[in-house]
Amino acid sequence: MSARQGRRHEQIADELRRAIADGRYPIGATLPSEAELATAHDASRGTVRQAVSALLAEGLVGSRQGARRVVLSTTPSQSFTELRSFAQWARAGGRTAGGRVITANWDTARADEAGLLQVPHAAPVLRVLRLRTLDEDPVLLERTVYAEWIAPAVAALPHDSESVTQRLYDDTGLVFAHGEHHIDAVAAGTADAEHLRLRRGSPLLRVRRTTTTAEGRPVETSDDRYSPGSVVFTVRNSTQTNPLTRSRA
Repeated sequence: MSARQGRRHEQIADELRRAIADGRYPIGATLPSEAELATAHDASRGTVRQAVSALLAEGLVGSRQGARRVVLSTTPSQSFTELRSFAQWARAGGRTAGGRVITANWDTARADEAGLLQVPHAAPVLRVLRLRTLDEDPVLLERTVYAEWIAPAVAALPHDSESVTQRLYDDTGLVFAHGEHHIDAVAAGTADAEHLRLRRGSPLLRVRRTTTTAEGRPVETSDDRYSPGSVVFTVRNSTQTNPLTRSRA
């Protein structure tokens, strides 16, 4: 795929998102056929198909065999069946992502972190506390621990990088290929409350995640805490496949 084709399907997806958000395609409505969309956007059906697939992944539209795509939601949600960065998810919803590093320190891996990162106990790691924003509102506090092999590249990034994932790809070619997520609820501690502008003890959605390269090499492990109402996660399952499993706390 050429860079121009890639940009074109992203542009069409953005236009369709705006049309859904503006009410031109309300919940329950059907999108035009691929042929109609291709004509309207002066694009190939393959390009349109890619654009619509992005909306499917975000939960904006549903897929029914032999039928047109039906609008399910006006707000993109983050699906755990795909691995996308916070900034990518924000852009998909027409939001502006921001971020700043609060602290970044070299440290040694604790026992649980060493296991997740597959490094010896007390191996060097980079520990980063990062605040993420949506449209300048604080919504996420990330406590991320990076393995030593990638930590220098992370440490060299500007502290206000919009997307660490994208910058690491641009600078080093690193691709985050796999992720494991554990979701629960926690009460906001002192640091959480201060940076997310909440009362101490407020309920937070916590996602503990570990991501690896395509070869299975751990890159980072993180404790991410979202302010109430800031994000919706979706899991789509069926009798054939189920990306979500239950486990005891």
